[in-house]
Amino acid sequence: MGRHVFSFRGGDELTTMGASWFVSYLYFKLIDSNHRNWAVVSTAQNRARVFSNTTCYHKYWLSEIVMMDISNLNKNTLGLTGIQVKNMAEQLLLIM
Repeated sequence: MGRHVFSFRGGDELTTMGASWFVSYLYFKLIDSNHRNWAVVSTAQNRARVFSNTTCYHKYWLSEIVMMDISNLNKNTLGLTGIQVKNMAEQLLLIM
């Protein structure tokens, strides 16, 4: 069985980073430089490279993530709940 890929624009790249990781990293970049949950994964550097090459999708992805099922967002390994991820995504959308 292959990996799940998000079925919207740029979904393959978001899948590579992970939706929760993407939100965590963008939150670190734009809102709170003390937020470091994104850094706990060993692949953070590779994910950051994908992040920097996909800026055209960031606002669109946030709007998609806000609509995602919390139970799916809970599956991250960053120590964040799905509710926290959605709240951060909503805050980010307000400033983008």
